Amino acid sequence: MENIKLIIFDLDGTLVDAYAAIESSFNHVMRKLGLKPKSASLIRRAVGWGDANLFKPYVGGYNLRRALSIYRSHHEHSLLKQSRLYPAVRQLLRKLKARGYKLAVASNRPTKFSLILLRHLRIMEFFDHVLCADKLKRGKPHPEILNKIIRKAGVKKPQVLYAGDMVIDAQSGRRAGVKTVIVTTGSNSLAEIKRGQPFKIIPRISRLYDSVLR
Repeated sequence: MENIKLIIFDLDGTLVDAYAAIESSFNHVMRKLGLKPKSASLIRRAVGWGDANLFKPYVGGYNLRRALSIYRSHHEHSLLKQSRLYPAVRQLLRKLKARGYKLAVASNRPTKFSLILLRHLRIMEFFDHVLCADKLKRGKPHPEILNKIIRKAGVKKPQVLYAGDMVIDAQSGRRAGVKTVIVTTGSNSLAEIKRGQPFKIIPRISRLYDSVLR
């Protein structure tokens, strides 16, 4: 793919494994509100749509603001203890930068916590642009987040590759008109990902260069 100039990455489930931190903070909220904790698998399945959507099915409208306040206060600390990069992510990003690609992050996670992750895991330096759904009217699967990054980067859509882990990432990429690669390290099953019809499916993001770009 010689024409690619910009690679946009989703964060959670793609570059970063923060599921343990999310589970810890989520169930901290449940206990604080006197509600039953949820299983790790159920929480994992709900990740990717932003933290407000994570809680809406479980806390009701009246408690949503309180739930988010408790969650965000706890999550600021749990991320530092319970998040990690997927294997060989830093090496991949270093290789891509060395080969002249522009890199960006597009996440439905709030900006504050995305930046905490990027800085704590020491990969912030690799990215030219970071944009999160709380800065926009609509998050993924709407294509606005990708379109805005593409405009900022000053490239054309055939020069863009988007990498994510969920069906909503495949939908965002398709709606934005860019090639989308989906990894299987996130919260959707392989069957679900295939139904999203991405350009390519790979087992982990460390394979991006060898399997897609080279």
